[in-house]
This record gives sequence, C-alpha cells and structure tokens, in this order.
Amino acid sequence: MLSLLKKLFGSESVDLAALLADGAAIVDVRSRGEFTGGHAKGSVNIPLEQIASQADKLKKMKHVIVCCRSGNRSGMAKEL
Repeated sequence: MLSLLKKLFGSESVDLAALLADGAAIVDVRSRGEFTGGHAKGSVNIPLEQIASQADKLKKMKHVIVCCRSGNRSGMAKEL
C-alpha cells in the first residue's frame, strides 16, 4: 500500500514544522466562504482563481504551503 501511495503522491517527505519555523506562508486556496468557515491558524486566503494574479507576490516568498479541503485545488495552485 505504501508503495502505491508513493507512486501516486511522490516519495519526498517534507518537514512542515521546519518550513513554518523558516517563515513559510500557508495559502488556503478555497473560496472566501470556505475559508471563513474555518482555516489553519496564520493562513491567508487566496482563492484558486486569483493565484495567477498573485504569482509575483507568491514568488517572493521563500516557502509557500498551499492547502484546500481535498487537495485538488491546492494541487492545481501548486502547478500554477
């Protein structure tokens, strides 16, 4: 099972605590309403449809962690 997950999601492990300690930004790419309903402490909301227009701002950040409810939108945001 683990090998299947590695094939699907990659085998790179990430130390989120270290990234956050190093100043990583958490960007929640859900809609404003979803974000208002609950979000990770310290995260900022940039809905997926606005990611492209915010790309220059995001590129200046050392680390960006994108998140959403299921991983679908955050995966798309990562590709952008």
